[in-house]
Amino acid sequence: MSGQSLLVPGKISPTRPVPASIPRPEYVGKAAPTPYSGPEVQDADTIERMRIAGRIAAQAMAEAAKLIAPGVTTDELDRVAHEFMCDHGAYPSTLGYRGFPKSLCSSLNEVVCHGIPDSTVLKDGDIVNLDVTAYINGVHGDNNATYLCGDVDEESKLLVERTREALNRAIKAVRPGRQINIIGRVIESYAKRFGYGVVRDFTGHGINTSFHSGLIVPHYDSPHHTTDIVPGMTFTIEPMLTLGSYEYDMWDDGWTVVTKDRKRTAQFEHTLVVTDTGAEILTLP
Repeated sequence: MSGQSLLVPGKISPTRPVPASIPRPEYVGKAAPTPYSGPEVQDADTIERMRIAGRIAAQAMAEAAKLIAPGVTTDELDRVAHEFMCDHGAYPSTLGYRGFPKSLCSSLNEVVCHGIPDSTVLKDGDIVNLDVTAYINGVHGDNNATYLCGDVDEESKLLVERTREALNRAIKAVRPGRQINIIGRVIESYAKRFGYGVVRDFTGHGINTSFHSGLIVPHYDSPHHTTDIVPGMTFTIEPMLTLGSYEYDMWDDGWTVVTKDRKRTAQFEHTLVVTDTGAEILTLP
């Protein structure tokens, strides 16, 4: 694997403004969101609104990803996604969520998740995860993907390809009548073939009018998560696979999660709605 130096925090730029005409989620300006008490199964109108939010989130991520190249800062990626969402009438869901200061998460190399965009400059050989969520018409759409920056070593390329495949396999396993832990069983079974770690403490989640509804979608084989999958449920699947241990440390910023052994990690995510026969991806550009 690449022998590049480990990441260190960069300088965070001032908060980007959002036009006053764009409605904010209820948690903006608060220490924490109001706990969700509604259903996990959504009606047709909510699902249709989530398709719109999901599409904008996917498009914003794709626009930011076009800039990924050596020499570009993660703050610049944040700017592009922020402006795209605002231009399309959406609020960047992460901005102000529990105090998070930016409009996407940028997680490089050994960062598992929740990296804060800053003055960090992308280097040749990096792998770069972008996590983008859009809020519009009262609902959220959440997705992420890991991209290659320049000439990436084969071990890291395979990790990225296989993490994407783990998500695809998990989506195919979603069926009404099964339990939610089928998702983690499929992911962990696949990851074990390659000796990868599967992150446990950061999971998929229910999503709708709430960014995180309280429904937990583990990515490992958990006998304790036995919620029945039923049509109309909306949630994310977002496996995080590592080249080593699934154990982690957190930076002093309270957000940036890094692998304890500092080996590389990749992640992919979609927002889904359960159909009568499987799952529909709501975060397609």
